[in-house]
Amino acid sequence: MTGFPRSPKVHKGAIIGLDKFNPLASVIVFQYNPESLSRTLTAQTSGQDGSQGEALRIKAPPKEEISVTIELDAADQLEQGDALAGAMGLYPTLASLEMLLYPKSVAVITNEVLKAAGAVEVIPPEAPLTLFYWGLKRVLPVRIASLTVDEQHFDPDLNPIVAEVTLTMSVLSYHDLGLASAGGALYMANQIIKEGMATIGGVSQVAGAISGSVNVSVGG
Repeated sequence: MTGFPRSPKVHKGAIIGLDKFNPLASVIVFQYNPESLSRTLTAQTSGQDGSQGEALRIKAPPKEEISVTIELDAADQLEQGDALAGAMGLYPTLASLEMLLYPKSVAVITNEVLKAAGAVEVIPPEAPLTLFYWGLKRVLPVRIASLTVDEQHFDPDLNPIVAEVTLTMSVLSYHDLGLASAGGALYMANQIIKEGMATIGGVSQVAGAISGSVNVSVGG
């Protein structure tokens, strides 16, 4: 027996970059799920400019920022004799995260060639659509705003083998991406799920309040 047979299946959080040119390089499954997650929602209303009668109008979904710290440790892989961990430590995992912030080298070189050839307009490279996976009820398109890497231990070749990474992400809504896009449709699906959960929560609160009032009346 390796564990309690009825233990719930634990979903692993993940960052997924939908890069059609290199899909495997942009999948980072969390080794350990973070113990906490911080979210900040900022309302976007039409009444912010002080216009009379517009205070209750919502012009777009709220701006949402998510901050999470993930821990990485190559100890288990090293104990099992993993060749990749032995040769590179955590470099591949850290590189996968960091590359979500970089333009592709091929695109940079191509644009430089176009500029040298006298191209009138050079379009900046587009980042892959990045998803934050936190369970089936929360799969959100995001832009990684900042990434702080704290490399804590190293092997003899100075490969990092223990690291802590703090991710700050801006959630991208259909207002940012367009409702017809894959990311916009995914955001809307999350909003519909949230609306349903809010309704369930409201019904539960009302039922609890009524039940409490009845019990007080009977007890009194």
